[in-house]
Amino acid sequence: MRKQMEGDNQRRRALARQARGRGLQPSETGASLSASKQLTSLEQGRRNGPPPAGRRKPDTTRGGPAPPPAGIPDNPRPMADPAVASPAATAIGYRELVDDVGRRAGVDFRTAKVGAEATVLVLARALDEAERRRLLDAVPMSLHDVTPVDGIESHADVPGFLAEVGRISGRTPEQARYQAEATLAALADRDGDLIESLHVPDGLRELLAPPEPGGGLVGATATTPPLSEAEVREALADLPYWSGDANGLSRTVVLPSDNLDRVLDRLDLLKQQTGRGPRIARPDATTALVTVATVRSRQDRSVTAPDVDLAHAVDDAIDEVGAGMNSG
Repeated sequence: MRKQMEGDNQRRRALARQARGRGLQPSETGASLSASKQLTSLEQGRRNGPPPAGRRKPDTTRGGPAPPPAGIPDNPRPMADPAVASPAATAIGYRELVDDVGRRAGVDFRTAKVGAEATVLVLARALDEAERRRLLDAVPMSLHDVTPVDGIESHADVPGFLAEVGRISGRTPEQARYQAEATLAALADRDGDLIESLHVPDGLRELLAPPEPGGGLVGATATTPPLSEAEVREALADLPYWSGDANGLSRTVVLPSDNLDRVLDRLDLLKQQTGRGPRIARPDATTALVTVATVRSRQDRSVTAPDVDLAHAVDDAIDEVGAGMNSG
């Protein structure tokens, strides 16, 4: 059998050479080789087009893809054109943005996430339709894909705006200000042209502008300007365990590891209760460095009146835990 197959192949090859010598295709003389048959079949397929649709072969009437226009190669995996981006695409990363909001407001990721969502939704509701679309297309979808904007109350004044942010995020108007300012500053740091170009109602413009230096009170209608060097020195006079300057205040806590754990747990509770908390670094088991500052951008940190209040609250929390340890 094997010798017969080899003989047949030799005869077909000889006939094929003779056919090509006469200017004919091997198939025209009945002497085509298997490879020639495949090529011939492919050529016929290209001339005749795709086979008729069957029960499991969708055509354009059954939701299948339409054939490519003439002259355009059929490429099942076309390369994405970077110049043609989806309108919903955004260069602002969700986690990076929320992390930045948390750093600026001194809160954990979940609190920062809720505050950022509330701020974006309330700001979007305060804009007209075209401006709202620009804002929502630019920010991560995760900040506005759960709660419909139409269900948000529209406010063109700071007290109403902060009250609505606080209602959505479950925070007081004062805490809502930290959230809103941190969110807007983080967005401006990533897309300043967008934030500056939005047609925000005049009554809300102060939330977008960096505060003027000079200290001052903080409330639902007040700004949170950075303290001057003199004001920081005056504040440190009432904070004997703290040191620092206009860029930030810090306190070092050194305790046995178990006691330090209890102190840091109490500071975590402080953050949950007030919506703000200090930044904490723990270089070793018995040492913690506690810092308070307002982060306005990646390069701009300052001390505000709320930071001084937070430093006093940290002292009170540490004293509270210390009293419990002494009594135990």
